[in-house]
Amino acid sequence: MDAIFHALGDATRRAMLRDLAQGPRTVGELAAPHPMTLAAASKHIRVLEAAGLLRREVQWRRHLCHLEPAPLRQAQAELAFYEHFWTTRLDTLEQILRGADPASEGE
Repeated sequence: MDAIFHALGDATRRAMLRDLAQGPRTVGELAAPHPMTLAAASKHIRVLEAAGLLRREVQWRRHLCHLEPAPLRQAQAELAFYEHFWTTRLDTLEQILRGADPASEGE
């Protein structure tokens, strides 16, 4: 999970994943929208690959990258726990701010 969140922590890598959601892309196509060299783009791609978010298919000299969505589902499930936690906390805070006693809500 740490590798997934590390990979998602960079805006360039998130943009690359959004591009891959539209379909497979070559390394050059993934690099094109970003002001970076192909070597720098390859480093980002390797991070995504190490996290399991991207699968690279080598066809001679052409490297075609594919999105691997399963790790994103794992990250979403991890975040869902915290979403429920904070939603419950914020609902309680809202009740307190509105003057309702959350303990007597069920009565």
